[in-house]
Amino acid sequence: MGAKLIFFIEFGGSLFTDYKGINPYCTAYFVFLSRKRLDFSMKIIIAGAGEVGFHLAKLLSFESQDITLIDTNRDSLNYADTHLDIRVIRGDATSIAVLKEAQIGKTDLVIGVTSSETTNITACVLAKQLGAKRTIARIANTEFIEHKDEVGFTKFGIDELISPEALAATEIELLLNQSAFNDTYEFEDGALTMIGLHLSRTAAFVGRTVKEVGLIYPELQYVPIAIQRFGTQYTVIPRGDTQFKEGDQVYFITTEEGVEEIFKLTGKVRDEIKDVMILGGSNIGCKTAFDLCQNKFNVKLIEHDKNKAFEIADDLPNCLVINGDGRNVELLQEESIVDMDAFIAVTGNSETNIMSCLVAKSKGVKKTIALVENMDYFQLSHSIGIDTLINKKLLAANHIFRHIRQGEVVAMTRLNNMNAELLEFVVSPSSKVCDKRIKDLDFPRSAIIGGVVRDQVGLIALGDFKIQSGDRVVVCCMPQSIKKVENLFI
Repeated sequence: MGAKLIFFIEFGGSLFTDYKGINPYCTAYFVFLSRKRLDFSMKIIIAGAGEVGFHLAKLLSFESQDITLIDTNRDSLNYADTHLDIRVIRGDATSIAVLKEAQIGKTDLVIGVTSSETTNITACVLAKQLGAKRTIARIANTEFIEHKDEVGFTKFGIDELISPEALAATEIELLLNQSAFNDTYEFEDGALTMIGLHLSRTAAFVGRTVKEVGLIYPELQYVPIAIQRFGTQYTVIPRGDTQFKEGDQVYFITTEEGVEEIFKLTGKVRDEIKDVMILGGSNIGCKTAFDLCQNKFNVKLIEHDKNKAFEIADDLPNCLVINGDGRNVELLQEESIVDMDAFIAVTGNSETNIMSCLVAKSKGVKKTIALVENMDYFQLSHSIGIDTLINKKLLAANHIFRHIRQGEVVAMTRLNNMNAELLEFVVSPSSKVCDKRIKDLDFPRSAIIGGVVRDQVGLIALGDFKIQSGDRVVVCCMPQSIKKVENLFI
């Protein structure tokens, strides 16, 4: 079809095509385009042009998916229409006439992400009855997710329920449990774990190649899957001759036992976190506080709104709720911020979250996590001293993206601030990788197999490892190699 490679650079809401002179504060995407839609493009309807819907539409349109965005807000649709290569329809996503105008009968995936969970659920139920193949509904009530099998949402026509707030709360708890790392993700309940960290000067890895580290520490259960050099925005998929350098942001796939080994060799210290302060009684703040209290953390939550603070105190009896302005340094000191092990800022204002985390860090708090809405802030997180930034749009997109991937993708995530994706495939008997050794696969150089889960056991898979049907294979790949990798698992 004569597809060509274009390097898109997003900056300030505009798109430019360029191959060099990349501004480090731009967000880069590799996309294969052609004069026509590619054969593997999906027809996707997104209901809701809010922050999550627009972000999804942007990411999916970069992949040449056939996107239709539905919303009642004229301004939101006009903005999306002028900035993205998508179709927009103004109307109610629960209107059968509107859904038919969007060609619902030919649609592969419907994603309901309006601010109303009732609208999302209704739109997905109607869409499935009108011929849509798959549906995903965003909900706020996390009870729906906890009891989805009992209720049987699939019988109504809803294939997947997602809550960006619940995803953010889960991410926060995981980061606290792996306190020395600035990014983490678990596959198959921890059988394999992805961890991200900065290499300090004293780390045993620094100055050695991947191959040298493997020879010195042959029992080490890990695979480095991606590296970002200090001070650059370039992602490197490491090979045997790739050298670890001071300041590198390195991502590893490791087993449960390997986590402890990486702690030792990177010079990181596993700090026990028990006392946590949360700024903001948002849905994320309340869900995080509830989950942490359930796991025996000592939690203080600061909420500015007096009525809301009383409501939260009634709902969370094991959490100490404080009515006050978390931007007030004196209040933070009065509430013993110096004794906190972690500080989590999840108000609705990104700048407030960042500044309060910086104050917490200056008071000696070990772990700081800030919720941000602006994707560009990810570029600044480590340089300004905050341990981890989280973004619910990105978390929701990660969760939804696996539904548009070819092959049997059961989990995926995008590495923060890096041009790479981490995908988990289930190997079928017809997969091209089935019954083959890794070193015999025609695997692209811009991708790497991080590990395999077989019978609920995580395995570090090297060249002689033979992949079998039913294996769950974790792959890290850059955008230009995604389609080739997917084809290997179809």
